[in-house]
Amino acid sequence: MAEDGIYLFDGHCVLCSRAVRYVLKYETAPDVRFVAIQSEEGRRLAKTNGIDPDAPHSFLYVEDGVVRERSDAVFALARKVGGPLRRFMFLKGLPRPVRDFFYDRLARNRYALFGRMKECYLPAPEVRDRFTLPEISENKA
Repeated sequence: MAEDGIYLFDGHCVLCSRAVRYVLKYETAPDVRFVAIQSEEGRRLAKTNGIDPDAPHSFLYVEDGVVRERSDAVFALARKVGGPLRRFMFLKGLPRPVRDFFYDRLARNRYALFGRMKECYLPAPEVRDRFTLPEISENKA
């Protein structure tokens, strides 16, 4: 059963954590819930949608009962949130295999290009209630 407004992200990925901060900065309504793939709920959501939570190849965005991944998730989230990324919405006109080809290359190399954090991304206290994080990170808060 899919919930709406869920952003499943890799909490150890610097690029993914920056994307979460982007959403928090540019969202017009605070209705996106962030779920780290390292959490129990995140692992379950990933597995249900064919993603290995120990080696994720994509993030997921759930909206209107539809689960989107890869470049479709990027465009759906950018459309909802707005901000500077909206300038690139014209790229959605490219065929999905082309978009996903570039998405996959970036996703596969994200740790090498942007880095990997030892601990899961920990949000600011004022937005923490919108996050589902692994037990270890929650206990350190």
